[in-house]
Amino acid sequence: MVLPRELTAYASIDRALPTMNGKAALLDDKRRLHLQDGPIDLIIEADGSPQEVRAAYCQAMTFFDGLLLMLAGELPFLRSSTHIGGKLPTGPVARIMTQAVIPYCGQFVTPMAAVAGAVAETVLAALVNNRNLSRAYVNNGGDIAYFFGPGSTYTIGICTNPITRAMGASIRLRAEDQIGGVATSGWRGRSYSLGIADAVTVLAETAAKADVAATLIANAVDLQNSPKIKRQSASDLSPDSDLGQQQVTIDVAPLGHAERQTALRAGCKFANTLHRSGLIKTAFLNLQGQSIIVGETTSLTELGSSHEKNPPLNQPKADVLVGTGYLLKSRPEQEGQII
Repeated sequence: MVLPRELTAYASIDRALPTMNGKAALLDDKRRLHLQDGPIDLIIEADGSPQEVRAAYCQAMTFFDGLLLMLAGELPFLRSSTHIGGKLPTGPVARIMTQAVIPYCGQFVTPMAAVAGAVAETVLAALVNNRNLSRAYVNNGGDIAYFFGPGSTYTIGICTNPITRAMGASIRLRAEDQIGGVATSGWRGRSYSLGIADAVTVLAETAAKADVAATLIANAVDLQNSPKIKRQSASDLSPDSDLGQQQVTIDVAPLGHAERQTALRAGCKFANTLHRSGLIKTAFLNLQGQSIIVGETTSLTELGSSHEKNPPLNQPKADVLVGTGYLLKSRPEQEGQII
């Protein structure tokens, strides 16, 4: 993509959108930018003066153009777990993906576990580079990277129902919280999972770190050898999957209370390890109506019941709705307890 010289002279952002590989368009609100190329689908929003936002969006588009091709060139490396801890790849996204999974090299994981978060993170870096913005985010299919200017905040809604998109809790993030990324993983999501969690939402220092942690915590929420869980080889479902012959979850029958407790506590144990080591800030683990919270919960706001079919009347407006989890309580004393 070649940006026209007169780009910065345009008075509105939508007129400034150039032709590029993939698609670029402002959404109907004329505030958010949509970038899409193959499987990468981004929603971007920046707050600042019109001139600064326009320039930031152009920077994001410049970086985004050709990003998929750059990643494709390094796929053999990124789909393998054997390179972790060795030589880093050359591309900026691939390097962040690999660095994000290095702390987990003792278990099976490939850099692809961090791909969505790493893409969001690097596009955000291009967006805000040398720009004067009050805040910004890049949402890559639910894995989100955030930028906070001084004094800025974001209110994030945790989805309680994947059908109604009801919001069961909100999280108010501030610049001083040092949370730069939120990611969600689970067997019902867009990627394969080795576990049975409906959704695990993680808050971390960066989007790539949140992404890989959500993936691996969701894998840990599991019941071994249960006849209620159907699995299939990842390579049978998708021949080019980085998971190879790993057995991924394709269906989970209704579980009893004790079974849900056992599975969630397995994930909670692993999540607590990550929290103590500083790899995550907070994790929300959700399975068939039961939830566990691990980590810092003081910024949560309880909204309603996990069984409600519609959002509660007092539901506040969220800047971003993430995840497909169930009700998350806000009281710190319930941290690590099944609710």
